Amino acid sequence: MLPTIIGTVVIAGIIGYVSEKTGWTHNGILQSIIICVGGAFLFYFVRLMFGFGFGSAGMNAIVSSIGALVIVPFHWRR
Repeated sequence: MLPTIIGTVVIAGIIGYVSEKTGWTHNGILQSIIICVGGAFLFYFVRLMFGFGFGSAGMNAIVSSIGALVIVPFHWRR
């Protein structure tokens, strides 16, 4: 369980950093990493509680991080 959550945080951090460096988002590096890690944590605990997932833990981290980057910034922009 601990290696899975550490891997989830690392993958989410990498996705947040890469999305900011490639210009896909314009939130700031730290903000994108925080959004990705938050989304990955949320989906990790949903997977633990309800058993819903996309296969492997790595795929869950990737999909949830990208989903959080899409949902959170666009929700608060005008």
